[in-house]
Amino acid sequence: MNLTEIGERAKKSATQLAVMLSGQKDRALLAIAKALEENTAPVLEANAADLAQAAENGMSVPLQDRLLLTKERLFGIAEAVRYVVGLEDPVGQVLGGGIRPNGLKITKRAVPFGVIGLIYESRPNVTVDCAVLCLKSGNACILRGSKDAVRSNIALVRIMRDAIEKEGLNPDAIQLVEDTSRETAAEMMRLNSFIDVLIPRGGAGLIATVVQNSTVPVIETGSGNCHFYVDESADLDMAADILHNAKTSRPGVCNAAEKLLVHKNCARAFLPMAAERLRTHNVELRACPRARDILGDACIPATDSDWSTEYEDYILGIKIVNAIGEAIEHINRYSTHHSDAIITSDYANSRLFCDSVDSAAVYVNASTRFTDGGEFGLGAEIGISTQKLHARGPMGLTHLVSYKYILEGSGQIR
Repeated sequence: MNLTEIGERAKKSATQLAVMLSGQKDRALLAIAKALEENTAPVLEANAADLAQAAENGMSVPLQDRLLLTKERLFGIAEAVRYVVGLEDPVGQVLGGGIRPNGLKITKRAVPFGVIGLIYESRPNVTVDCAVLCLKSGNACILRGSKDAVRSNIALVRIMRDAIEKEGLNPDAIQLVEDTSRETAAEMMRLNSFIDVLIPRGGAGLIATVVQNSTVPVIETGSGNCHFYVDESADLDMAADILHNAKTSRPGVCNAAEKLLVHKNCARAFLPMAAERLRTHNVELRACPRARDILGDACIPATDSDWSTEYEDYILGIKIVNAIGEAIEHINRYSTHHSDAIITSDYANSRLFCDSVDSAAVYVNASTRFTDGGEFGLGAEIGISTQKLHARGPMGLTHLVSYKYILEGSGQIR
């Protein structure tokens, strides 16, 4: 099926979804959750083939972990679908309005976008998350994953389409572009006649390509060059624990810590402690000259390009700063405005950091790994927006609607 046909079918199904009752959509989502749990074998078989190909192509271990599906992960995905069922349907909610002096009644009402296109990399759970959020918010979706996960995505989409069709929904509400070529991605970026908004999810290269080349309106989700600043007043044991989690729990995801900034007054005490903890995962440390004087052979020199690089691996850039102001300046220069954290016992410094760091999520004494739709209570997420228009941070159901004005009169003219 070519993209024009996919777009036409999605547009038709979007018209049907826009007027569908919440109960109908929820029954379809419950059917998806059940079907995912009952059909783990074909998904895991497809995923195993994707993983074998990825290993053959030299994909790093952390990125292979992003691609990996297990029975436990599939059941977790199904449970996330059920969580979305319990969320309030945003479609039709009254967002404002009033009665004008001439008696004209104005109602501002939430409505679906229509057709949401998604271009994303590797992680097959994104396929389910995005399809489910789009369905609940009354949007059809066109999914274009990467070649690394194509077999997994085909299996997952087949299960979801079959499940919603049995519940009386048009299966074309969930469409997968199986051709993962660059030409198809480029064509999708110009599919204005059918796609209302395009959301890229992946590394900096993918996101930049979509933002620069798409004629379809784009909600920009960000890569995660996330920073972790240890202030001079920090509880160093707590800082070491949080850093270990932020860097090593899943280094291939966008909310993992990539850079460590340390105040000069606690660097000599903290850096050896942090290095010892990170050594348990063989994290490669790339340090500035002052940090190398402390860490010695436990690190290698950092280059200028390190400060702007999202590693997505067991690698951490380290820089010693003279003051919190220098840390903030460094973060605002090199951050992707995703998630950045300060560890401090100084209330004034915590407020300064929160007010001055220009990122979608700013943390005080907590791991950046919490930047996630589920952790924010949004259920699944369709992406983490690092732009400032429409939505910022984890995007859940409430961010997948626009609005329109309904005007009711009794013969008013102007």
